[in-house]
Amino acid sequence: MEKRVKTDSKRRRGFAAAAAVLSGVLVLSACSDGGDKGGDDKSGKSQAQVDKAAAEKVSKARIAIAPKNGATNASINNAGKVTVTDGTLVEVKLTTADGAPVKGTLAGDAKSWKPDAQLERSTGYKLAAKAKDSAGLTAHENSSFTTVSPDNSFIGNFTPEANSTVGVGMPVSINFNKPIKDRKAVQSAITVSSTGGQEIVGHWFNSQRLDFRPEQYWKENTKVTLKLNLDGVEGAPGVVGVQQKTVTFNIGRNQVSVVDAAAKTMKIQRDGKTVRTIPISAGAPATPTYNGQMVISEKFKETRMNGATVGFTDASGKGEYDIKDVPHAMRLSTSGTFIHGNYWGRGVFGNSNTSHGCVGLEDVQGANNPGKPGAWFYDNSLLGDVVVVKNSKDETIAPDNGLNGWNMDWAKWKAGSAA
Repeated sequence: MEKRVKTDSKRRRGFAAAAAVLSGVLVLSACSDGGDKGGDDKSGKSQAQVDKAAAEKVSKARIAIAPKNGATNASINNAGKVTVTDGTLVEVKLTTADGAPVKGTLAGDAKSWKPDAQLERSTGYKLAAKAKDSAGLTAHENSSFTTVSPDNSFIGNFTPEANSTVGVGMPVSINFNKPIKDRKAVQSAITVSSTGGQEIVGHWFNSQRLDFRPEQYWKENTKVTLKLNLDGVEGAPGVVGVQQKTVTFNIGRNQVSVVDAAAKTMKIQRDGKTVRTIPISAGAPATPTYNGQMVISEKFKETRMNGATVGFTDASGKGEYDIKDVPHAMRLSTSGTFIHGNYWGRGVFGNSNTSHGCVGLEDVQGANNPGKPGAWFYDNSLLGDVVVVKNSKDETIAPDNGLNGWNMDWAKWKAGSAA
């Protein structure tokens, strides 16, 4: 009896040892990546089969969002763009950080999406995109980014306006809102071309102004194209451009008007022919008119002219003149030179020079008589037309005083290019 009990005990110990060994084998098989085919799931499939089936349920569509998630100083032109490969986009939502939706357009082939308009600066955005592949399986991608701030970016305000028609003297003038340190990088990202085939060169007047022009006036009836590819261009350390646009403008007929301050006349020449001669009154001997080539940069049917704004004051500090309704005024310089109608002068036109430096033409108060020389010249002038003053007792106007770079010789102009 005692002997049989010992035998049963040995058996139990043997079974326990075998179970322990088998348990270890099972654990190793379950954790092993050695391809043991003994690790089937309850359905009878191997782990490799399970993994393969899971992979087949994942969409093949691959979504890409620009910029990368978490980007700062993102472009306001190129951020928020979505593309997909091996699939099509079915939904894209771009919102500001506070949830305001941003409109965008899906391409005809549903392969890409982009915002309809330029994004705002210093703004956080969230983007969620959904796509599907040919099997109908969906893929999702999310991103958030913040656009570049005004402090870290610059823009260039340019003249003339897009799609305008201007005279042959109108340069492309760009004024940057921040000083540019890397002039070469900025100028290299700007191109100006003309259907007239003229060589066009940029000239820096200072760190914030860059003008482009050909050697001679633009050829009449041509088209000029300005391309600003400044997005992401570093104009100064930590300060990048945000403009990415193309604009065109047209050159009209060739009109150049020549003012002879000594003869007190102005000849209007159009396409090389004199179309009219008008008596004028230029600057008085104490305040003569600048000599040189001047470009009409602004036009006002009526405007106020106060001497105090340009340094002409009396002993009390008041302007030597203050005329609230000067008719048909056209700006020729930043410093205040205009060619304009004059209703207060009597018998001076063609006879005496009486102004504070402007060129005056006979006109009427109210600017409502189209038969007067002031009205006629205003109606027949474009922004960009050239007014040349000669035989005045003053010096030649500075090239950067207005849009008057034509007063700089070509060699010096080219020397001011950074490209």
